[in-house]
Amino acid sequence: MRTTMPSLVPAATPGQGTLQRARSWSMPLWAAVSAAAAAGFLLNLASPPVGWWPLTFVSVTAALLTLVGRSIGGALLVGTTFGAVFYTTHLVWVAEFLGPVPWLTLAGLEAILFGVGAVPLALAYRWTARQRPGGSMQLIAVPLLVGGLWAVREVVMGAWPYSGFPWARVGTTQVGGPFVEVASWTGVTGLSFLIVTMCAAVVQRLRAGRFRFVRGLLPVGVVAVLLAVAPQFPTTEAGAFRVGWVQGNGPTGYFDVKAPGDVLAAQSSATRPLYGKPMDLLAWPEGGVDADPLNDPDAAAALDRIVQAAGAPLLMNAATTRGDDVFNTSLLWTADPADRQWHDKVNPVPFGEYVPDRWFYERIAPDLVGLIQREYTPGTNSPLAKVGDVRVGLAICFDVIYDTVIWDGVQQGAQLFVFQTNNADFRGTDENLQQLAFARMRAVETGRAVVNVSTVGTSQVIAPDGTTIDNIGVDTAGASISTVPLRTGLTPSTALGPSLTGFLVLASSVAFAAAGFTHRARTRAVDMDHPIGQGRRP
Repeated sequence: MRTTMPSLVPAATPGQGTLQRARSWSMPLWAAVSAAAAAGFLLNLASPPVGWWPLTFVSVTAALLTLVGRSIGGALLVGTTFGAVFYTTHLVWVAEFLGPVPWLTLAGLEAILFGVGAVPLALAYRWTARQRPGGSMQLIAVPLLVGGLWAVREVVMGAWPYSGFPWARVGTTQVGGPFVEVASWTGVTGLSFLIVTMCAAVVQRLRAGRFRFVRGLLPVGVVAVLLAVAPQFPTTEAGAFRVGWVQGNGPTGYFDVKAPGDVLAAQSSATRPLYGKPMDLLAWPEGGVDADPLNDPDAAAALDRIVQAAGAPLLMNAATTRGDDVFNTSLLWTADPADRQWHDKVNPVPFGEYVPDRWFYERIAPDLVGLIQREYTPGTNSPLAKVGDVRVGLAICFDVIYDTVIWDGVQQGAQLFVFQTNNADFRGTDENLQQLAFARMRAVETGRAVVNVSTVGTSQVIAPDGTTIDNIGVDTAGASISTVPLRTGLTPSTALGPSLTGFLVLASSVAFAAAGFTHRARTRAVDMDHPIGQGRRP
């Protein structure tokens, strides 16, 4: 009589069948790497200056699909590939300043951090794979978790290392699209979260199969409607303000050939057409004065003459020394020295305005590090200047990309913003337009007008709704007086910005940990049901 030995491998449980179907969506690694590279390139095209914003949704959806079913090592490879293609193309302007080494170093670091941030996304897909396809967990909870983890990655990369580099975020790609007004409610990070959540919902619907249009697209449709119909949060009109602003087009680049006083002379010359015209404030760009007027009597006297001729206080910028510290300082220069105010740049650029851990990096690239002689000190004073009864919010160059600088200005009563920048080291590149996109986003986010004045361009005056009021193109000396609206009141993004960001990070982290614990518990339960697994238990 023939006997059959019982199989030691049990039949697949419903949960295991779900896991197998989910894994069937996993791309081969070679295809995932290729798709990630293409997605990274598409995100660059979606970003300024090209600004084809719909490509963001294609890019993010493709990037998420490449992470489904990935191992930790595979997720790291795929995510780093995406980051490498995106950052090397998006940040190519860095090479204009000191050559390919800083460019590739920065792009490489950002790519690695982006890749590390892809691992939690892949784990989220793995840990939730046993949930029922088409159920609320897969179609709603998983997209929310994925959107949150992507946003957490942006927050971390925007704060670490060396104060971070929050330059390229999914939310900023929408500055030219119909969803930008959502930023006044959620901030840039919140907008990134919503966009990625919608893309993740599409991914989950595709993975679930048995597509039913209405039910399947319900989560996607809800987020899409929120993005499309949300108006800009209203702020309160508080009068008007006349700002004269000057783009001197002087020799302000690090390696420009110049003599002491040449930059001040260029700015002064470009300002003369404004003399005798009524204005409330005269604004110059970052680095518009190539001397320290707090310690240089000749520079101070020149500024006194300009203030007298303009009939208005001058908001200028220079490197200043106080004690042993050097600061990148915006000064409100007035006829009465007692009324003068200043704000120091909060986030000096690492390896541009100072060298962190100089002793270490001098051993790696002594020639490059040796070019950076100044060590700017981070500022701690208010990002605000008072011109009569009007409060002007300030941000110096790359400080415009740091949320807290902008939030602090609004919360302290800023009724408009003046952003001062020096783009001379990046002439002929996309850097100034990428930075300008941030200025436009800040106008919408805060509901304030923005005067973004550059040494060499592009300078613009931006309305509270993000539209352009006036501009001066690149490599052009020019000056103009613009009447801009004053606004009061806080948008939700500026009133609750730190809380919203903190809640998003905390909630996503807790949900991620809960998914991990649940997955581990279910895996143990399956192991206990397995005969071999039972034999291994004491």
